[in-house]
Amino acid sequence: MIFFSELPALLGGSILQVSQDAGITLLTLDSRKAIPGKGTLFFAIRGDRHDGHAYLAELYQRGIRQFVVEQPVVVQAFPEANIIQVPSAVDSLQRLAAHHRAKFSMPVIGITGSNGKTIIKEWLFQMLSKYLSIVKNPGSYNSQVGVPLSVWQMQAHHQLGIFEAGISRPGEMEKLAEIIRPTIGVFSTIGPAHDEGFASITDKIQEKLLLFKDASVIVYCKDHEAIHAAIAPLNKTTFTWGRSADVDILVVPAEQGGYAVSYRGQIGELRLPFADQASVENCFHCVAVMVWMGYKLHQVQEAINSLRVVPMRLELKEGINHCQLIDDTYNNDLGGLEISLQFLAHQHQRTRKRVILSDILESGLAEATLAEQVSDLLAKHQIHQFIGVGPMFHAYQQLFPAGSLFYTSTEEFLERFDTTTLYEEIILVKGARPFQFERIVNQLQRKVHGTVMEVDLGALVHNLNFFRARLQPATKIMVMVKAFAYGSGSNEVANMLQYHKVDYLGVAYADEGVELRRNNITLPIMVMNPSDESFATLLAYNLEPEIYSFRILAALLKFLNNKPCRIHLKLDTGMRRLGFEGSELDELTAILKANPQLTVATIFSHLAGADEREHDDFSHTQAGKFKTWATAVADAIGQKPVLHLLNSPGILRLPELQMDMVRLGIGLYGIDPTAEGTQGLRSVATLKTIISQLKHIRAGESIGYGRRGRATADMTLATIAIGYADGFSRAFSRGVGKVLIRGQRAPVIGNVCMDMTMVDVTGIGAREGDEVILFGGELSIQDVAKSINTIPYEILTNTRERIKRIFVAEGI
Repeated sequence: MIFFSELPALLGGSILQVSQDAGITLLTLDSRKAIPGKGTLFFAIRGDRHDGHAYLAELYQRGIRQFVVEQPVVVQAFPEANIIQVPSAVDSLQRLAAHHRAKFSMPVIGITGSNGKTIIKEWLFQMLSKYLSIVKNPGSYNSQVGVPLSVWQMQAHHQLGIFEAGISRPGEMEKLAEIIRPTIGVFSTIGPAHDEGFASITDKIQEKLLLFKDASVIVYCKDHEAIHAAIAPLNKTTFTWGRSADVDILVVPAEQGGYAVSYRGQIGELRLPFADQASVENCFHCVAVMVWMGYKLHQVQEAINSLRVVPMRLELKEGINHCQLIDDTYNNDLGGLEISLQFLAHQHQRTRKRVILSDILESGLAEATLAEQVSDLLAKHQIHQFIGVGPMFHAYQQLFPAGSLFYTSTEEFLERFDTTTLYEEIILVKGARPFQFERIVNQLQRKVHGTVMEVDLGALVHNLNFFRARLQPATKIMVMVKAFAYGSGSNEVANMLQYHKVDYLGVAYADEGVELRRNNITLPIMVMNPSDESFATLLAYNLEPEIYSFRILAALLKFLNNKPCRIHLKLDTGMRRLGFEGSELDELTAILKANPQLTVATIFSHLAGADEREHDDFSHTQAGKFKTWATAVADAIGQKPVLHLLNSPGILRLPELQMDMVRLGIGLYGIDPTAEGTQGLRSVATLKTIISQLKHIRAGESIGYGRRGRATADMTLATIAIGYADGFSRAFSRGVGKVLIRGQRAPVIGNVCMDMTMVDVTGIGAREGDEVILFGGELSIQDVAKSINTIPYEILTNTRERIKRIFVAEGI
C-alpha cells in the first residue's frame, strides 16, 4: 500500500498539510461518485467546463480526507485533511498508476486502434475469465484519466490484465504505455477518427504503436495493409491472422456459414454467433490472442459460444408516430456512444435512424476535439439526422452535417422540438445524467397504461448461446418465433436472432411471417400452418410452407401452376398430430418427382416425449423411423433436404439426435423445457404493472364481482392495472394467484376482472404507483404456471399484444 507521505517523492509537488498519514486505497476524479473514507484520494482536475477544486468543501463534508490539488487552498477549512499541490493533477494520477503497475509481473494485454477496442476487451474478458482471474478497464475507461483509474485496480490475486487505450493527438500514447506496460499488444483497426491530430495515417498508427514498445508480441490482422506496413519494420515478434496465405492463422469463410481456421497443424472450423463484418473481425482478434496464449481450437470455440452482449443497458420502447426509441439515458461517454450506435445499426425494423445526444461530460478532452470525435462516430453509422443538446454541441455545430439540430438545454429541446416531424424511425436517446433525458423519452414514448412486459435481449442471447454450445459445429438452428415470439415480441426478437446469425425462423401463420418481412427480417422463414388463402402471400413475401398432407400439397400445386416454391415436409413418426405417415411415402415421392419445381428445403418430424426420460425409448424409435423415411424421400427425389427432429428439450436431453438442424423454441425464452431441471438458462420476460389505488377494507366487507372476495380481518387492498383481457387468467382468482410487491407476495382477493385485479397488501407498506411483478425475477413463471395447473408456454403466449413490450439489452 502507498501512503500519503510517499506522494512527494512519487509525484513531485509540495505538501500543503498532513493531518494524519494514511494509506491510499481508492482514486477518484468524480465528486459525485467519490466514496467517503480515509483511503480515498481525490484529484482536483481543472477542465474546460468543470473544476474539481469547486467540490473540495463538499467532499470534505462527506468524509474525504486526502486531496491532490493544482492550486493553493485554505488549509484551515480542512483541518483533518491531507493535501498535496502539484503542477498537473492528471500527470500525478498517471505517475501514481504507473508506480502501482510496476509492482506486478502478470501478463497484460494492451489494446489500441480506431474501432472495436472496448468490444475486444470485453470479449477477451468473457472468453478467458473461465481460466484466469482478470482485471480490466471498467466500461470504456480508455482515456488519459480512465486508463490510470483502471490500472489502479490491479491486485496480487489477478493473473491477467486487459486494458484498452485511446488517444486523439500526438504525445498521449507514450504516457498510457508507461501506465499499462502491455506484454501482449492487440491492434484492432485504423480509421479516420482524429485524423486532424496527425500529419498522416502512418503517423497515427506509429503513435498508437508506442503502446507496444516493450510488448513481447503484437497481434493484428494482416489484411490491413497500412497497419502491417507500419508494424513490419519494427523488428518485433508478431502474431497475425487474415485471409492471405502468409499469416499465422489463416481464416477462410466456409460454405456452411462458419470459418475454416488453420494454424500450425491445427485445422478446424469456428462458428460465430453473428454475421456483421465488424463483429467477425473483433472476434478473430480475440481468437488470435487465445491461440497465441496456447489454447486449442476446441477451447476457443467453447469460449466463442459463451460470448454475451457487451455490458450496457439499453431499452427498446415503442414511440409516438410508429417510431421506436432506444432509451440509453443512464450515462454518456465516447465508448458507450460507440456501443449504442452499434446497437442502433443492428435494428432493422425501420430504415430512418435519428440520434438525440447530450454533451459528453468530464471526458478529459478539449471540447473541439470531443465534438469532432462524436461527428466521426455518427458519420460511420449513417444517421439521417443528429440532434445535439448542450452548450458544447451548440458551440461546435459547424462540425456536424447540414440538417442537424442543436439546443442548449433539455428544456429548450422539450419546448421547441416539433415531434410531428418524427415518423417510422428508430431514435437513439442518449444523455449524461445531469441532462435528465428521461424527460425526452417520456415525451417521445407512446403512452399506454402502466402494464409492461420487459424482455431482456441480453438474456435471450445468453440462452441462444447456451443451446448453441450443445450443438455440433455444423448443426443449424431454426428458432420458433410463433405466437408473438412466445409473447415476447416477434420483430425485436427476430431482429436480434438475425444479428446473431441463426439459420431459420419458424412461425405458425403466414401473417406472422409477413410482419417480420415488413420489419426487414431477411432470414428464411418456415410457416407451419399454411392455408389455401395464404399461398399468394407466401410467394409474395418469400415464405416457405410446411406441407403435411396430400390435400394441402394438391392445393399448393394447383395455385403454383408450375411456379417454383421451397417447401418443408412434415412426417408423423409418433406425435399423431400432423404429417405424412410411412404408408404414404411412395405416393408422396411420386408427386414430388413429377413436380420438380418444388424444392424440399427440409424434412422434419416432432418428438412426442423429448422432455421426459421415461419416453427416451419411444423418442429413439421415432428417430429411427424418421431417418429411414426421410432418407427414402430424399433419395427418391434426388435432393438433399436439411433434416431436423429435435425441439428445445431434445437439444438438451438427446444430443445424439441432432441431425442437420434443431428447432429452438421455449428454451430460448429461459423456460426449462425438461422434467429434470436444467441449470444455466436465464429468464427473458418479466411482466409488470402498478398499483392504481389503495383502499382500507373493514373485516366482513365483500370485494369484487359476485362479492367473491371477503375480508376476514381489516386489510389494505390494492387494485392493480391488469386483468384477464391482458392475459392474467381468471384462474388466479380467490387467492390462487400471488403477485410480488416490495419483495413480498400478495394474494389475489376475489375474482380477476377484465382490466383490474385486487390483491391483499396488508403489512407490506405498499403505496399507489408501486411496481407489481406478475412473473419474473423472484416470482418464476414456472411457479406461476404451476399455481393454476398449466405450463409456462400458456402464461407467456396469453400475455396480450396490447401490453407494451420494453426490450432491454443489458450487461450480463
